[in-house]
Amino acid sequence: MWGLWTAVGLVVAAGLGLGLVFAAADRVALTGAGPKALVEPVRSALRSLLEQRRTTLAPDRLLWRTACAAVPVLALLSMAVVPVGDRTLLSTSADLVWFNAMEALLWAAVWLIGWGPNAVHSLVGGYRFLAQGVAYELPLMFAIITAGLGAGSLRTTDVVAAQSDLWFVVTMPVAFVVFLGSAAAFAFWGPFAAPAGADIAGGVLSELSGVERLLVEAGRVVLLGASAAMAAALFLGGGSGPWLPDPVWQLLKTLLVTAVLVGVGRRLPVLRPDRAVELAWMVLVPATLLQALVVALLVLAGAYG
Repeated sequence: MWGLWTAVGLVVAAGLGLGLVFAAADRVALTGAGPKALVEPVRSALRSLLEQRRTTLAPDRLLWRTACAAVPVLALLSMAVVPVGDRTLLSTSADLVWFNAMEALLWAAVWLIGWGPNAVHSLVGGYRFLAQGVAYELPLMFAIITAGLGAGSLRTTDVVAAQSDLWFVVTMPVAFVVFLGSAAAFAFWGPFAAPAGADIAGGVLSELSGVERLLVEAGRVVLLGASAAMAAALFLGGGSGPWLPDPVWQLLKTLLVTAVLVGVGRRLPVLRPDRAVELAWMVLVPATLLQALVVALLVLAGAYG
């Protein structure tokens, strides 16, 4: 039992740490700030704890509060199947399905955040996210399953072990890019931030304040940090590497993915909601299906051992 609680504590600490690193990197990309960027997310969190809670007319408080609390919880639960070395906190026969399921539930939670306040801008943002989540769920699922197809398993530790000779990003570049893009879409961040756009006064975030806003913002960056860690495991060999211990390699690759995601994502314009959905249905779904077909042929040819 003590070992279990220790593992849970480590996963929570890792998730919050990755979220803090992502928030700091994001702030550096936006403002060009130096080392102070590491401190600013903590200051913002403390200010949120002291901020007065905003109220609206006739909100659905139960759904609203529950959804706000669910966002960071689901983001942390997605970390449970990210492998560190040869272990995960939660080991199932379908770890990849678990990770995808947490993001699908997050989609529902964010929509409820838009619905709960009973406010126009929040509701419009919620419906934008609803359309975006539906569009990007399939590309994300295909990208994840492609990695499982190459490994012949849905366990994340097996996917990492299958990359001992060749990282999957070499033969699955489309799946790698789509995975990161879909993670950004589910966190409505970067070019997919239309659900929280300035044209609708902040959208799903417009009525959030105090602890609720802190929970949602923390959940978003934790999800992005967890997605960077999972991308390192699924496509960059996880902890495999010479000389250094496995956890160190996992961390270095996660930081590399974070830097690439922030560097690219903050240089792209925010897509109009209809353009974001069109990109998913017309480009990403066919691209990921073609990628899965190529990987299936490579599996039949014995390319993955």
